[in-house]
Amino acid sequence: MSTMVSEPKIIGVLGGMGPAATADFYQKLIQATPAKTDQDHLKVVIFSNPQIPDRTAAIRGEGPNPLPALVASAEALIRAGADFLTIPCVTAHHFFDGLQAAVKIPILHLIRETVSAVGAEHPTLRCFGLLATSGTLQSRMFEAKFEPQGLKILTCERSVQDLHVMEAIYAVKKGESLDRPRRLVREAAAHLIERGAQAIIAGCTEIPLVLRDGDLPVPVIDPTWNLARAAVRCALAVGPQLGARRSCYKDRG
Repeated sequence: MSTMVSEPKIIGVLGGMGPAATADFYQKLIQATPAKTDQDHLKVVIFSNPQIPDRTAAIRGEGPNPLPALVASAEALIRAGADFLTIPCVTAHHFFDGLQAAVKIPILHLIRETVSAVGAEHPTLRCFGLLATSGTLQSRMFEAKFEPQGLKILTCERSVQDLHVMEAIYAVKKGESLDRPRRLVREAAAHLIERGAQAIIAGCTEIPLVLRDGDLPVPVIDPTWNLARAAVRCALAVGPQLGARRSCYKDRG
């Protein structure tokens, strides 16, 4: 009896928020793939759309809703052949439910994947310092996923958030030399560690460009790495178990 082998699923990357973070995510997809040759790597469709309106401004009521542009970008990826989507932008996940409702293919949720990875890899840690955009903090996306698991999220005081975290994030987005944002992010992380953080979450996709595990006396959790690994697992999990919103697409909490 012959056995039919299905092709791996095609990963769609809804990117451009910002471009450097999208490039970093693609590099992580490559690193996460168990490949020995070019042909072992996965098919990936990337739509880098920097014209998507600013997510933090929208959450604060200071800018246009990015959801229509997110939906249009997702539909472009679907037309290009993507079987499921990833979004290497944390703040964009504020609009996740509306986007998922508007498209017919599954979308992996970066924060859910991070909660799952933390539970598996750092089961003894209970308090996490969060470096993220002000929009992410206002929407409390991490708290919504972490607190039901008994995990505490610490955030920076307003002055540190504005003058260190947001300043560093927008410096990376502008393409500045990474020396200054790297210093600002480490100072913000030290502020959270002093307050009891047992690990630091790089909760904006620009943060891993200037802060990596090993840079601090506590672990650095990289949600884009967790998303990349989940995407590779989903792409390779060929077979009937890969039904929409089931298996590796299921809501993990």
